[in-house]
Amino acid sequence: MKEIILNADDFGLSAGANRGIIKAWQEGLLTSTSLMVGGDAFEEAAAFARANPGLQVGLHLTLVQGSAVLPQGGLPALTDAGGEFTDDPVLAGMRYFFLKGLRKKLRLEIDAQLAKCRDAGVELSHVDGHLNIHMHPVVFDILCELMPGYGIKSFRLTRENLTANLALDRKRLAGKCADAFIFARLADRCRPRLERLGISYAGEVKGLLNSGQMTEEYLLRVLDALGEGTTEIYFHPGCHPCATLKRRMPDYQHEAELAALTSPRVREKLARAGIRLRNYRGEEKTYV
Repeated sequence: MKEIILNADDFGLSAGANRGIIKAWQEGLLTSTSLMVGGDAFEEAAAFARANPGLQVGLHLTLVQGSAVLPQGGLPALTDAGGEFTDDPVLAGMRYFFLKGLRKKLRLEIDAQLAKCRDAGVELSHVDGHLNIHMHPVVFDILCELMPGYGIKSFRLTRENLTANLALDRKRLAGKCADAFIFARLADRCRPRLERLGISYAGEVKGLLNSGQMTEEYLLRVLDALGEGTTEIYFHPGCHPCATLKRRMPDYQHEAELAALTSPRVREKLARAGIRLRNYRGEEKTYV
């Protein structure tokens, strides 16, 4: 059996992100989304999640390119004076790994992001991360301590088959090779502990190597080559004009990704191929 989870990242980041995700859920094929609790439009996103319990919601853990939930102080600093994480993911990763004085602050911030969802009345089903920061070794170890206490049963184990991706799209070749190698190694490290904790994950994740470019044409080709089992495909749908999306992700095709998630051609392809559309809870979404 072939099953897919179609997830939208960045729920709560901005009004434009929220509009795209809500439309993809109401009019399209979206099965789940991931909530960015430090985003400007968090309250709107949380209210929609409470009113639509069928939309599965996870935490989009943000420790880079975004705002912290907790006020920060002391050295070493987790954020700048304005409470913003660095925009440089490599710098963030190096600091979190080598500056051991940050680890207590990281744990408090991660716990605060989980708690903010709970306190807003949003039941979290899974965890992923902005720029996949949840796979960082230090961050992952903290999450493993915290997730059971929040009843989280699923996790995005980010890795993507490089050969299969390059058969569809050979752009950004060097970057894709590096990303595929790094995340394959991180996944090898994460997998045994997830299994010990009884936390589930999809057999493969797509969206890493073509992040921001998950167009209708690309998605149709992905579905043609889809393997057996459960695959999570993640997107960044949005509606413009939106200053935050333009500033944060100027090269992402937000509206094209929304079009892919609401595409009649994609809907027809799923029906013809008998591909099941589901979320991490195993609940099926009807698309015909």
